[in-house]
Formats: sequence, C-alpha cells, structure tokens
Amino acid sequence: IGRAGAMAAAAAMVAAAGGSDFSDLREIKKQLLSVAERSRERGLQHSGKWAAELAFALEPLPLSELPPPPALTEEDARDLDAYTLAKSYFDLKEYDRAAYFLQGCKSQKAYFLYMYSRYLSGEKKKDDETVDSLGPLEKGQVKNEALRELRVELSKKHKAQELDGFGLYLYGVVLRKLDLVKEAIDVFVEAAHVLPLHWGAWLELCNLITDKEMLKFLSLPDTWMKEFFLAHIYTELQLIEEALQKYQSLIDAGFSKSTYIISQIAVAYHNIRDIDKALSIFNELRKQDPYRIENMDTFSNLLYVRSMKPELSYLAHNLCEIDKYRVETCCVIGNYYSLRSQHEKAALYFQRALKLNPRYLGAWTLMGHEYMEMKNTSAAIQAYRHAIEVNKRDYRAWYGLGQTYEILKMPFYCLYYYRRAHQLRPNDSRMLVALGECYEKLNQLVEAKKCYWRAYAVGDVEKMALVKLAKLHEQLNESEQAAQCYIKYIQDIYSCGEVVEHLEVSTAFRYLAQYYFKCKLWDEASACAQKCCAFNDTREEGKALLRQILQLRNQGETSSTDVAAPFFLPASLSANNTPTRRVSPLNLSSVTP
Repeated sequence: IGRAGAMAAAAAMVAAAGGSDFSDLREIKKQLLSVAERSRERGLQHSGKWAAELAFALEPLPLSELPPPPALTEEDARDLDAYTLAKSYFDLKEYDRAAYFLQGCKSQKAYFLYMYSRYLSGEKKKDDETVDSLGPLEKGQVKNEALRELRVELSKKHKAQELDGFGLYLYGVVLRKLDLVKEAIDVFVEAAHVLPLHWGAWLELCNLITDKEMLKFLSLPDTWMKEFFLAHIYTELQLIEEALQKYQSLIDAGFSKSTYIISQIAVAYHNIRDIDKALSIFNELRKQDPYRIENMDTFSNLLYVRSMKPELSYLAHNLCEIDKYRVETCCVIGNYYSLRSQHEKAALYFQRALKLNPRYLGAWTLMGHEYMEMKNTSAAIQAYRHAIEVNKRDYRAWYGLGQTYEILKMPFYCLYYYRRAHQLRPNDSRMLVALGECYEKLNQLVEAKKCYWRAYAVGDVEKMALVKLAKLHEQLNESEQAAQCYIKYIQDIYSCGEVVEHLEVSTAFRYLAQYYFKCKLWDEASACAQKCCAFNDTREEGKALLRQILQLRNQGETSSTDVAAPFFLPASLSANNTPTRRVSPLNLSSVTP
C-alpha cells in the first residue's frame, strides 16, 4: 500500500506541475509550499529554502486554499515514531544515530532519511578527515567510504522501481560522487520526471551538463520548473542573453519579487562584465534582503574589479557580523585583503573557505590568483586544477593555468589552456589577446594576427589588441597595415574620452610620424611629431623629427602625393583592409593628449 500511495502522490505532483505556462500562479504557489514542506521532512534544506523563497515572492493564499499536509500511508504510520526520533537526531547532525534508529523502516520518507543520513555521515567523516590531515591543496585523496554500499542498495531499489523522486535524486548524487556521470545524468532526468518540483535534482543536472549540445539531447519534463532550470543552465554555460530573456519572462510571469531571480540576473551581468549594471542590481538586492550571504562573494568580486575599497571593507565587516564562518564571508574578506595587496592574508582566508567547503569553486580560483601574486606557481597550478575538478566550465581557472604556464615559459601548455578558456568565453577579448601572445611566442604569426583581429572585433576590453597587431605588422615589415592599426588605435582611445596609460599612445604617434616622414607626407608627419612632444618618452624624437621636416621643407622638398590615399591621416581608411567596423577619418586637431 505504502509504495502505491507514494507513487500516487508523486503522480499527482507530476500532473500538478505539468504544463510550462504560468497562468495559474495560485496553483504554483500551492505546489511550492507543498514541495518545500516535503523537502524539509527529508532534511533537504536547500531545496526547501529555494521553494520557500520562490513561494514568498507570490501573493499569499487564503486559508481555504492552503495545501493539505501529505496523506499518511499505513507504512508511514508504522514508521512514525522511529522517523520522528531519527529526524530530531538528523537535525542535530547526528547522522549515524539517525540511521541506526531508521533501520528496517519501509515507508518512502523514512527510507530516504535512512539512506540520506548514511550518505551525509560519510561526507562528514570525509570532510573531518580532510581538515585534520591535509592542507586544502590535497583535497581529492579522501573518499566517502559509504558511497559504494549506498550505490549497491539504491541500484537494487532502482531496478525494482521502488524509488520515488527524492530517492532517485539521492541515487543520482551517489553516482555523481562515484564519477559515473552518464548514469547520474539519466537518473537525475528520471528524478525530474517523477518529481518535477524538486529543485535539487534540476540543480545537480545543471552541474553535469557541459555544453548546449548535451542539453539538446535531454528529454526533460514539460513543466514550469523547466523554465527556471533553463535560465540557470544558460547562465552557467555563459549563454547570457538567453538567460536574461528567460529571467525577464519569469519576472513578467509574476515572480518580480523573487530575490533568487534578482540575484541570478546580477550574476549574469557579472558574467558578461557589465559591472555597473551588476553592481546596481546587487545593491538593490541588499536593500531587499540585507542579511543575505549567498552570491555576496560575486558582489565582492565586482567591488574588487572596481577597486572600491570602502564598499568592500563595509561588506566584509557586515558579513562578518552576520556569520563569519560562511564560505562566502571568507571569500569576501579574502578579496578585501587582496585589494589591499596583503596576499598571504588573502590566501589564508580562501584556505579557510575551503576548509568549510572543499567543493567551493570560487575559493579555489581566487586562491590560485593569490598564489600567482605571491609568485608561487606550483601552488597556483594545484589550486586552478582543483577548481577545474569541481567545475570544468570555470573559464577563470583555465585562464589562470594559462597565465601560470606563461610565467614558467611553457608556451605549448599555455596555448592549450588559453584555448579552453576561449572555447568557454568565445567573445572575451582577454582570452583572444592571451592566445595571440601565445601564438606570437610560438612564431605562428598568422594565427596571432587572427586572434588580435578577432579581439578587436568582439570589443577589446583592455584596448591592447590593435597595438599588438600593429607591432606584428611592424615585425613583418608591413608598414601600411601597421600604420592603419595605429590610426584605429588612436581613434579608439580618444573616442572613449579616457586617455589610458600614455605609453602605447606615444608609441603609436611615434610610428605614424616616422611612417609619414618616410612617405614624405610632411604635414601629417609634423602633426604626429608634435603629438610625440606631449609625451616624455617620445619628446626628443618628436623634436628631432620636426627639425628634420623643417630642414627638408627649407630645402624645397615637396610633400609626396604618390602614396595611396588610405594612409593619409585625415583620409578615411579603406574598407578592404578593415574586416570589422567602419573607421571615421582621424582628425588630429581634436586629439588632445
């Protein structure tokens, strides 16, 4: 009776969650409240919290419409005493004690708690042993001893089709922990079909999907939960535009008050480096949910990038008051010390974060960055490798590995890691510039040129691609192309309205002055030479060139007119040499360094 009853209940929930439309928000709220309660009964705190937060964003229900408590079966009644006792032990993290009193229980709920207690007991022992015996850079060696037994028992139940949605979820987690990824994906998909309202199964699925192709081949249940899953996976796979569209449609559907969605949108903007937008959303989120700790490490990354010391200091102190032993708090404090260039202290806090949670991706990557700052390349490499073990989609770790091997002067390794980073972030100019530099070191100049062009085409963040491309053309004695690149570079720098470090700007003017001088275009050459005089490092050369031009003019040398027009400074650039962006003529009179 028990199994039939549980299956019937699950089937009712599947039917309820069916259909991916959001027309009946009251029904959705009922389902969320119901699954939040069922998750809590089984000790699945995070899934329960997620459902509760989402339910809170919807309008409250009148008493008559509140969901009834789950119906009890004969088996539930028989196991009630053991379950109630064990659950109290479970809540106090006495997992072995909880499992002992649940032995022999037949009901779905009690059986799940029995298996889950054994699993968590193994995880806790593994973590304790890791913290005791090893530094956080050798995490991978300790295994959860309970996993193999759990797999054997759960697979028997699975074959006999005796697992409900929660049981399938646990079976999937065990398989994933044993690195049986393909089997785990199948089981999580099955769990999502049997119990579509359980967010935990969807989230586990997110962690196992590595690209969009994989996503296409999954047969997922057609429920409104799928929309949340797709938005989440698009964010993870760096398909940010699609993710933002999904989240916008969820907000329009009625979830505008959901702090979960607001935080996800902020993370999405962080991923595409739209820093101002992300910062303003995070500030709004902190007003709505001032004691929130999740995602605050991402917020601190943004403050770090913008060098906002007072704000980062305030955030660190604030989180310390709320809960100083949370992974995110340790990462925020680590970022704070890193911004103050206290790298040993920063690394210490990232290590503390990893003692609290060895699978916390952000801390591994950030710790790698700190070791890089401290010139400890072997430790940095280990940290980045751990980050990739936790999540192969972390482009920062691949990029970090590329940088470490660059320091070690191993360009072939470098190339491999930068390529991986570029695959994950095809439109990030930093990866492309790094790849170009790599190809340059390996003397593959054609490839290097392609990379720099592409970096310029996708919108060069650091404004370095054109200079590097120009220098390549210089090396290859392609003076016309080099001149064109320098012209575009100068236009880009001054069109931004911000004059960055003058070093490369002065280099560009010096090259152009010499180029026009060789071409006997005295007006353009003297205009560029005058610009050179504004910079310390090119002042003398500029003055010397101006003297030479004056001499030649006095000797009656006329300005040459037989050079192709595109290379006059004031003339517009020819279209055939610029595969991207039309460039307007460079009017030197308006350029004021």
